[in-house]
Amino acid sequence: MPFLDIQKRLGIDLDCWMTIQSADQPHKLPSRCHAFEKEWIECAHGIGGIRAEKECKIEYDDFVECLLRQKTMKRLSAIMKQRDKLIKEGKYTPPPHHAGTGDPRL
Repeated sequence: MPFLDIQKRLGIDLDCWMTIQSADQPHKLPSRCHAFEKEWIECAHGIGGIRAEKECKIEYDDFVECLLRQKTMKRLSAIMKQRDKLIKEGKYTPPPHHAGTGDPRL
């Protein structure tokens, strides 16, 4: 703890929110993965790092997936490949507003 905490005295929060997603956020909005991190922390609290790796693996994997979205991006890539394949075969025609030629939908 610094001797003179300027951030707290000025009422600003520049870097304190970057440590844990559950911490106070700059605009008081919860982070995207707040719930997953909270579940993981509640599971791992007080049991130690080695036990937490085994017993809280499901919660940790959910939290990491929320942060990195690897499975989501993999699924999106597969959907795009399937769409391109169907377009190439002539079985699917995208709507005009997807190509930017039709009227924009409001």
